[in-house]
Amino acid sequence: MKILVAVKRVIDYNAKVRVKADNTDVDLNNTKMAINPFCEIAVEEAIRLKEAGSASEVIVVSIGPKACQEQIRTALALGADRGIQVETADYPESLNVAKLLAQVVRDEQPGLIIMGKQAIDSDNNQTGQMLSALLDMPQGTFASEVKLEGDKAQVTREVDGGLQTLSLNLPAIITTDLRLNEPRFASLPNIMKAKRKPLAVTSPETLGVELKQHSTLLKVTPPTERSAGILVNSVDELVEKLKNEAKVL
Repeated sequence: MKILVAVKRVIDYNAKVRVKADNTDVDLNNTKMAINPFCEIAVEEAIRLKEAGSASEVIVVSIGPKACQEQIRTALALGADRGIQVETADYPESLNVAKLLAQVVRDEQPGLIIMGKQAIDSDNNQTGQMLSALLDMPQGTFASEVKLEGDKAQVTREVDGGLQTLSLNLPAIITTDLRLNEPRFASLPNIMKAKRKPLAVTSPETLGVELKQHSTLLKVTPPTERSAGILVNSVDELVEKLKNEAKVL
């Protein structure tokens, strides 16, 4: 069985995000980029399923400019078998990504699709659900545990009331939560091997997908800076400041 994993190139979560002076977008110049953390968890889960004998091949797909090949190679170094890049001028919005992924799925016919529940740049949490609708496949979102049993996937997901376990008929789509696993580090030998693993490049035109813009980015602004906290010497002083300065009492 093939497992298809979608990964996205985003700003490294340890890097400080800067907004362009004209507020048109985030400034990516000289900014460290990485695999979206939720996508990295998806790659790790796919590799673990392959190591357990539940899958024969792990395919990583990323959509975006040529630079996203760096993140595909990282996933290959972690243990994926081959990569696919759908080359676009920029990073498409969720619905376009879902349409492109749907066509890749139709071409590759994987038994399982795993992807991060959301990207830390757009934070939309939409693509997995849209892909499920386009392909008419069952979905298990926010997965904290995944088990494959024959032609079914048992997915434990965290909900407001506790844990919910779903039994999904394969092929299915799973989106990963933070508690699913802890991704491994790529070793130097595997990083070198990843350079020789196959990476195919395709385009929306080749896939027969027309990209349409459904939303417009109006403005990007940094979060409001908060004033520094202060230490108080007594409860009375705390109450006085809450009442007269913060005005919350």
